[in-house]
Parts: sequence; structure tokens; C-alpha cells
Amino acid sequence: MNSISQTWHTWWANERFNYSLRTLISLLGVVIPCWYFQAMDAVTPMVLGVIAAALSETEDSFGGKLRQTTMMLFCFALASFSIEYLFDRPWLFAAGLCISSFGFIMLGAIGGRYASIGFASLLLAVYTMLGAHLTQDLLSQPVLLLLAAGWHRGLSLIWHALWPNQSVQQGLARVYRKLRVYLQLKARLFEPVSGFSSHQRRLDLARFNSELVTELNQTKDNLLNRVRQGRSGQAAYRFLKLYFVAQDIHERAASSHYRYDELGETFRHSDILFRFQLLINRQAGACRKLAKAILNRKRYEHDVEVTQALDDAKQSLNYLRSQMNPEWRVQLASLKFLLRNLSTIEHQLANSNNPDVETDNDISLKDYEAHTLGEMWRRLWGAMTPKAQVFRHAVRLSLALTLGYGIVQGLGLERGYWILLTVLFVCHPNFSATRKRVSERMAGTVAGLLIGVPLLYLFPGQEGQLVLMLIFGVAFFATRTLHYGVATTCITLLVLLCFSQLGEGFAVILPRLGDTLVGCLIAALAVRYILPDWQSRHLLGKMAAAVDANRGYLSQVIAQYRIGKRDNLAYRSARRAAHNRDSELSAAISSMLKEPGRFRKAENESFRMLVLNHALLGYISALGAHRNRLGDHQVHLLVNQAHDSIYDRLEIVSQILSHTVQLPIQEVESGLELRLGRLRDSGDDVTSMVLQQLFMIHRMLDEMTQLAMEIAGCDQRTPTVDTAEVNVS
Repeated sequence: MNSISQTWHTWWANERFNYSLRTLISLLGVVIPCWYFQAMDAVTPMVLGVIAAALSETEDSFGGKLRQTTMMLFCFALASFSIEYLFDRPWLFAAGLCISSFGFIMLGAIGGRYASIGFASLLLAVYTMLGAHLTQDLLSQPVLLLLAAGWHRGLSLIWHALWPNQSVQQGLARVYRKLRVYLQLKARLFEPVSGFSSHQRRLDLARFNSELVTELNQTKDNLLNRVRQGRSGQAAYRFLKLYFVAQDIHERAASSHYRYDELGETFRHSDILFRFQLLINRQAGACRKLAKAILNRKRYEHDVEVTQALDDAKQSLNYLRSQMNPEWRVQLASLKFLLRNLSTIEHQLANSNNPDVETDNDISLKDYEAHTLGEMWRRLWGAMTPKAQVFRHAVRLSLALTLGYGIVQGLGLERGYWILLTVLFVCHPNFSATRKRVSERMAGTVAGLLIGVPLLYLFPGQEGQLVLMLIFGVAFFATRTLHYGVATTCITLLVLLCFSQLGEGFAVILPRLGDTLVGCLIAALAVRYILPDWQSRHLLGKMAAAVDANRGYLSQVIAQYRIGKRDNLAYRSARRAAHNRDSELSAAISSMLKEPGRFRKAENESFRMLVLNHALLGYISALGAHRNRLGDHQVHLLVNQAHDSIYDRLEIVSQILSHTVQLPIQEVESGLELRLGRLRDSGDDVTSMVLQQLFMIHRMLDEMTQLAMEIAGCDQRTPTVDTAEVNVS
């Protein structure tokens, strides 16, 4: 019995299994009554209603989920009843489709949860179109769709009431699993090899940082819903502290204390870098173990081998310091602070059952959601411009759907509304995401139809097909965020079996394939020609924003070297903004590389700027990780002078990228850099570390400025690609 219980707890803690189980119960709740009462005409709309409701769902508190449900049902009713009423009035239908599509997509300007509801409302509208020719009255199909959607949301509310902290636990577990990968990528930089180049590894680290930052932001939003206005229990408070620990580990893991290439060259005959690599890898394993403990609601047991790796690294560093080699002084000082950084991570992981977040610190979270009608309206109105991505996407998608409807009407396609369904699913705000979805949608649809034909022959009976519908419905939700092609195969099979219940299984195979082809073509043309959102047009702005965010982060860090460490909201917001802008820059460059060749600009230079910006973020993060009050007034003056110089130079870089240069472009003050380089070898440890980090930032300013001028020039010419690497490692 203990073995069975442990197995169940393991499965229950699995996020995908838990989600799939809830989906299965939801689908059973509509399929079984239809089968029992032989109301097979109701199976298709009710299954589709469950799917639409599930796709509109986002994490929230119980009260937030209740408000979401109310708004969702209102939007669903508006969409479904409008379709039924206008279905036989083509011109009014086309106008209504265009206007409503624009309006539902524009809901995304208010926030993420409204974007989900808007998309799901359009999806439900298309689902209504698919079955509109099968009903003769205005009410029956919308009522069935709304009943099924309400049932799924009701089940979600019950689930949340029974296990209110489950989604927070799952989010925190994902964060610590991402931290594990981030630490593993960081460990790869510690290579004691002569001639080692860390350029590609730093690029991989910057790219993965985008995924980690996204996960941290999603978990923060979920936690915010639990602790807003002080409505937090002991469990939520512990989760909040674990989140702050994850943020601190992220800052420390992102820190760069010295150039990795130079460390590898200096210590190529020593085991010190291997020791650090082993320690970081074992701390990565500890993050994975902590994630598992959070999911299983068990006490985390810290492995003694992690502590042993830390002790071995300390002994190795002490041995090198005992050699008294003057050529190693600066590097050993940097390794000392790196070890102190890793020691803090070790302490936090070892004490994760009682996270060390001081009660007198500001533990509030910044809320970016709109909570009043006035604020919602201001966001909507502010997004009513072609400069806003959501506006461009709303215009593009509404015109694409209207064009699809025109083709349906013009060719008299009775089942042609799958064209609109395909457009809705594959048309994304940018070209790269749309292209990826088009290929996956086509491959998944073809695979689904090829699998579906023999299944219809092998399982002609009603009960067998209903069981398959449940299997494919659960599989769709289990795979839709991981393997969209597989998810498309599953949903194709589900729809095929749904229409088989109406006696149209084989009849919809060819229309489904043809409509998918047409829908993919419309989506591809729309994203290419209707207000196209080429990433190269936004690249300079994203680079400038990333540099500005690093400036703000550096200012917050330097201020705390006078007042002492304060993890207040202003500091954490500046830190998160710097990581967010770095993440957005990485995503924009990756998207640009998937766009047509003539719309790519400054490819190699963009990668170099990404590595430089991430290196700058790493140097600032190291300063942030070791914040302590500096007591020497003269040191303060030098630190402030260095900060002002860096701040002004980064402002120039930002202005170059924004084509708004107002300040004269000058070289870095050589006298200041010499003083930083000289004084970093003297004074106490903290002073040496601060001056060392500022010195390394100063060293990269000329290269960053020159690169910014190259990229700004490349904005008006065809780029040249070379293999140059950035010397920031």
C-alpha cells in the first residue's frame, strides 16, 4: 500500500498528469451524459465548448478565476449568439466578424488573461460556425457550448478550492528546474583550456536566460494573485520567500566576476576551475531536487556532496593564494568573490525549508495588471496605434478571417469554416512564429487524417469512438505547449471522431485537408503583407531599451553601496526590468533569423550586441550580489565618479541606437580607468571587488559604443556576416 501511495503522489505531483486528469474529468462530464441519454448530436458542441473554455484559462486566485469565468461566459455568449443570428446574412456577418475579431484581439492590450479570453471567444465563434448548418434554431448550439464551457470552469473552481496552492507549487518547481539548466550552462564557462573561446557558450546562456526570465515573470504574476492586499496565508508566504530566493540565485548565477577566457588561460595548469565547475553542476542538481520537493510537498534534504564540493573549492583557492603569485592577484580576488557568491547559493539551498528572507525587507511585488475600468480603457486607447503590436495583429487577423469567410461564401463551401479555424490558430503576431505554426499545423493535420481513416474502420461503434475522443482530447491538452504538431494531430482526430457521431466522419476528411491548406496560405500572406512586423525594424529600439534598463539597474546597485543592502521593490523592479529587456532582445534576434533574408539586418552585429549586453548585465549582477555599505569616503567619490561616467556613456550608446544622439561621443576617461585599474589591487576586499567590476565595465564601453555605431549604420544597408567574437568573456 505504501508503494501504491508513493506512486500516486508522484503522479499527482506531475503537472502534466494533474492537468490531463482534470481535462479527462471535464470531457467525461459532457460525453457520458450525451451517451447515456443518446443525445449524440450534443457531443460535438459540448466537447468543443470544453476545449474553448480550457484554452481561455489562466492562473489566478479563486476570486480572480470567478471573475474570469463571468467575463468568459459573457464573451462566449456574445460571440456564439451573434454567429447564429447573422449566419444567414452574409454581408452583416462579414462586417460583424471583422469588427468583433478586432475587438476580441484588442482585449490583449489590457493584459494576458484578457488576451486568452479574447482568443477563446473567437475560437468559440468559429466552432459555432462549424455546426451552424446542423441546427435550425438560434438557441440550441450556443446553449450547449455555454453549458460545456461553464461546466469546465466550474470544475476548475472546485479544483482550485480543493488544492489552492497547486499552481504556485508547479510554477516554483518550473523556476527551479530552469535554474538548474541555467547553472549547468554557466558551469560550461569554467574551462581551464588555453585558447578557449566562450563566445558561443555565453550566447547560449543569454538565449536560455530568456526562458528563465519568462518563467520567473509568470510565477510572480501567479504569486501576486495570492498575496495581493495582504490576503496571504502561511503557505503562500513561504512560497513568496522561495520565489525571492530563486530571484537571488538567478542574480548570483548571472554574475560575471572576470573574463572567463582569461581565467582559463591563467589557471590552465590548476584544478581550481574544475572545482568551480563541479560545484556549480552540483548546485544545479540541488535546484532540481528542490523543485521535486516543492512539487511533492516534502522537506528538502540537502546533499552532503554539494557541501563537500564547496569545501574542496575553498581548499583549492586557499592553496593558490598561498603561492603568493603577484600575477594572479586580481584573478584570485575575483575567484574569492565568486566563491562567496556560490557559498551564498549553497546556504540558501541548504536552508530552503526556512528561506532567509528578512521580515523587515520589502516583500511586495509590482503589479502590472489593470484593475479599474479607467485603467483598462487607458491601455486599450493607448494601444490604438499601428506602433502597437497588438493593434497590428488585431488588424491582420480580422482581415484574414474576413478574407477566409469571403472564400467560404464565394465558393459555397458548406464545411469551409475550418479555413477560419486554421487562420485563427496559425496566424501569430510575428512572421517566425506563424511560419513555425503553419508547418506544424500542416504536418499534424495530414498525420491526423492518415491515422483517422483506419481508426474509423477499426472502431465503427459509438462507444469505441467516444473512448478515442477522450484519449485524443486529453492528449491534445497534454502536448499543446510542448509539441504543437502532435497536438494538431490529436485535435484533428478528435474533430474527425466528433463529426463521425453525426454520420459525417469520412465526409469531412478531404474538406479538412483542403481548408487547412487554404487557411495556412491566408495566414502566411497576412503576416507577410498586412502590417508586417519585421523584427529588424524594432531591433535598435530593443537594444536601446536593454542598455537603458542596465543603466537603471546599475544606478540602483551603486546607491546601495552607500546605504547598505536593501532588497526593496525599486531595486527588484530595476533588476527584473534589466533581465526582461535582455530577454526581449534575445527573442527578437532569434525571431529575426527566421524571417526572409532581405528583412534581416546586422545579424552578426546583433549577436555581438546581445553578448555584450548580457556581459554588462553579468558584471552589474555581480555588484548587486555583493552589496555592502562602503565606509571610505574617498572610495565613494571614486565609485560615484565611475558610475556617472558609465551612466553617461551608456546613455550615448542608447542614443546612438535610437538615432537621437545629443551628447558628444568621447573616449572613456583614461585617467579614471587607470585609477580604477590601480586601486582595485589595494584596499579591503569589498572595495577591490567593486572597483574591479567597474573597471571591467569601463573596458567594454568603447567596444559597445563602436558596435552601436556599426549597427545604427547597418540599419540602412545590407549586413555583412563575419565570424568576429566579442572579447567580454
